[in-house]
Amino acid sequence: MSVNTQTRVLLGVVALAVLASCSEREIILPGKREPVSAAVVADPSDAETGGGAEADALAGAARDISLPPQETNADAAQGFGTPAFRTDHPQLGQTLTPIWSVNIGQGDSRKHRIVADPVVSGGRVFTLDAETTVSAVSTSGQLLWQRDILPDRAESGDGTGGGLAADGDMLFVSSGLGTLTALDAATGGTIWTQELEAVGVGRPTAFEDLVYVMAGDDTGWAIEKDSGRVAWQITSSETTTNVLGGPAPIVTDGLAIFSFGSGEMQAVFRQGGLRRWDASVLGERQGRALAKIDDVTGRPIAKDGVVYAGNQSGRTVAVNAGSGAPIWTAGEGAIDTVLPVGDSVFLVSDRNELIRLDAADGSRIWGTRLPNFVRDRPLRQAEVFAHHGPVLAGGRLLVASSDDALRSFDPVSGGLTGLTEIPGGASTAPVVAGQTLYVVSRKGQLLAYR
Repeated sequence: MSVNTQTRVLLGVVALAVLASCSEREIILPGKREPVSAAVVADPSDAETGGGAEADALAGAARDISLPPQETNADAAQGFGTPAFRTDHPQLGQTLTPIWSVNIGQGDSRKHRIVADPVVSGGRVFTLDAETTVSAVSTSGQLLWQRDILPDRAESGDGTGGGLAADGDMLFVSSGLGTLTALDAATGGTIWTQELEAVGVGRPTAFEDLVYVMAGDDTGWAIEKDSGRVAWQITSSETTTNVLGGPAPIVTDGLAIFSFGSGEMQAVFRQGGLRRWDASVLGERQGRALAKIDDVTGRPIAKDGVVYAGNQSGRTVAVNAGSGAPIWTAGEGAIDTVLPVGDSVFLVSDRNELIRLDAADGSRIWGTRLPNFVRDRPLRQAEVFAHHGPVLAGGRLLVASSDDALRSFDPVSGGLTGLTEIPGGASTAPVVAGQTLYVVSRKGQLLAYR
């Protein structure tokens, strides 16, 4: 067959195919056309208030919740992951008014961040600024003392990060420069300092005769509370991409539970550090850069024999507190606090949603969008707003955000119920004690609301 003949045959076949396709009647489905990538999202006009179409659309799926009774708590001395330090539902007025503010040192900058939540103990509020300055402020707003815990070998500005834990007349301060320091809570005088041989030290937990802390994202330490001597250490897998510091170890039923940068959780016997069980918070949300960082960022919390924890990669888990056996895994990340309340678990997700999960199986009940990108234009979507919390107080959920807002939400439906200004935006989670809410702003101010 010649080349011309082959070409004529090919053109004839194509023409028949075209005619055949034209003879078929196109089926047009009824209804509104939507792109295949569409999802249920909030109206952009509602993003500034934390409401939106998603919260409305899911309101019908919401269910009642039994909140624990409100209690008046004088102190909030340590992270509430450990049941012994937690007031499940502190009292707080429905309308919040700023009553005072105090400058506590360096605020957020390009290289430094305030990451230590304030703690309240013995009529004092303790803070750590973006560098190494510790402040004690009376609950009436007077600055009592300030102390710089900068190590002798370091210079101002060398490090950032750390955490606080108050226990009686002692205050324990971890720093991003790799130290754990015990201070006199009344005067700020140094009692002892222990070198932890790593940068990026997490928030400490003081329980009975030991102080527990995680350093360098891969080493857990137990330090004798009175002397500052090392009691024991445990280690985890090394990682290369981590967030600053780490969550406070939690203590329950004779165990200390550490969370590492690798996504591992280890439970050890408190007195000797012998390993009891291992668990992990692993998995990621495809297509997001955050998913490449495995740290346990959803602060672990123990409640009713279960430990809840999450990462910013797109996973939240529940494990048995006694054995580490997995109970469920949810496909939602947790940026800050994982908060179990009644039959539900609340968290701020890796996609900046306030989410309510079912505590029994991790299924999603509702989600309310929070402000996300600072500049919500396609070519300028780089920096995102930070959201701290949630905490339960005064019958509602509270989230403090870097966009100058403290938001209140209905735990039943996720609807926005209140909005209070935080000048400069929040750099820490809110803490409630003595019917007063305390939060540290990005400007380096301790703010009190009542």
